[in-house]
Formats: sequence, structure tokens, C-alpha cells
Amino acid sequence: MKRIVSLLFILILISCKADPNDLISVNSIHRQLPIKTVTTTPIHTGDLKSIAAPKNFTIQEASTNSYAHYLQTLPLKPKGSKIKYYDGRTKGHFSEYVAVIDLPIGTKDLHQCADAVMRLRADYLWHTEQYDKIHFNFTNGMRVDYNNWMQGQRIKVVGNNTTWYQAKEPSNTPENYWNYLEQIWMYAGTLSLSKELTAREIKDIQIGDVFIQGGSPGHAISIVNMAVHNITGEQLILLAQSYMPAQETHILTNPYDSQLSPWYSVKDLDELRTPEWTFNASDLMYFDN
Repeated sequence: MKRIVSLLFILILISCKADPNDLISVNSIHRQLPIKTVTTTPIHTGDLKSIAAPKNFTIQEASTNSYAHYLQTLPLKPKGSKIKYYDGRTKGHFSEYVAVIDLPIGTKDLHQCADAVMRLRADYLWHTEQYDKIHFNFTNGMRVDYNNWMQGQRIKVVGNNTTWYQAKEPSNTPENYWNYLEQIWMYAGTLSLSKELTAREIKDIQIGDVFIQGGSPGHAISIVNMAVHNITGEQLILLAQSYMPAQETHILTNPYDSQLSPWYSVKDLDELRTPEWTFNASDLMYFDN
């Protein structure tokens, strides 16, 4: 659970389940559905390219240096790896995931669902030196730009009010960037992120888009790859999530269609049923920066 830094700036954050804002209450019900298939252990390794598309489907080509290409080439932990929680414990539930993304998550209970979505986007922008595009909002509405953070500014929290102040020398080290991410994860969540993103229709779905339900509870997952049927044009998506408590990002199975798993079809999509959450087609959004 994320820390309570102020009594007024309430962090009832169980990231995927709640968001830190004492002024807003959102009801969102997790519709649990029976899982029909069971996968044994994670079977993929290398990077996302090792997760082949089903027969007669071709993985979408993404231009080099694009966000889509970055996601398509995310590194995976060795075959059989279990999801690690922030405190070193492992998560079994092999029916829920086929691979674990090989990225550190820190030792604090912060890297949960919306945090993983923001982290993937921020990592891409940081590695491609697009620092001016790295910004996220706290749940109280404050926009937090990485450019300010690089210049040594930090955030003062008093009650529900947050302000910048000069605290350090300018720096853009990996450690400084990581500290920025943890500050974002502490005060942002599905509710704030859902207000930043732009809605997208299913027919226009792309790699890098996000299914998100903002609120208390709420959840968010990223589309990290797509494939298209060679004849019909039917589209499939591959999904990645973190969850609670803070844990490594992982590639979800499709427990409702063993023929496609871990891919999901978006043909005539109304509800997207994943192992731990159900989304609506109207929950599809994207980063427009």
C-alpha cells in the first residue's frame, strides 16, 4: 500500500484498487468471471518477439524508434520465471501470465497497475531523450514535468496542496529519473491517468494504447503488441499489466480462449475479459503526446 504522507492528502491507494484523492469517490466493480483454461508455467524468454502470433496471423510491423517498437522489444525474464513482488516474494498463479518483463520495480509498494503503464511510457521517452514529453498528473491535478525535476526542483506537500521548490543541483542520472518515477507512483493512479489519456475507438486500436478504468477500485493494462489475420484482417492484441501489491509487469494469458492465448481478439469487442479484470470497449485510451 502506498504511504500516507499527509492526513489531508489521503493515500487510500491500493493503486489498482483505489486512488489517492479524498475529494473524489468513484465506484467501479470488478466483474469476476470463471477461468476456463489453465497454463502451467511461463513459457517465453528473450523479448516479446518470442511470443509468436497464432497461425495465419502476422505481427504488426512498427517503425524503429517508435513507442510501438519499444514495447514490441521489451526484454523478458528467463523461461519459467515467476512474478516478483517488491519485497522479493513470488507470485504463482501461472494461469494468469505467460512471461515476465525483465525490468526492475524497486523495493517499495509503488509499482502497481497504472504505475506500470506510466513507467513504460516514461521509459521510452527517457531512453529516446524526449524529456519534455515526460509528465504526469498527481490525483490532485498538479502536472509534474520531468524537466522541472531534472533542474533540481522537488515537490512540497502540505495537506492537499503541492508546489515546486528548488532543492538540488540539475541532474539527469538514472537514479534521479527513478526517484522521479517513484514520486509519480506515490501520488498518481488510475483516476489521474484516466483523466490525462485520450479516448480511442476500438476500430483505431494501436500498440501502446491502454485499457483503463479510473477510480476506487480501478485498473489499467497496456497493449504491447498486435497481430493481423492474413486474410480477414482480424486484429489480435497482447496485454501487459502490473497489479497489487507492487509487482513485475507481466504478459497476460487469455483464459477464455485457449486457441488464441495469450492473444486477445478485438473483433466485435464489447467486453475485454482478462484474468484479473474486465474492461469495456469504451475504456480504450492512448497517450497523445
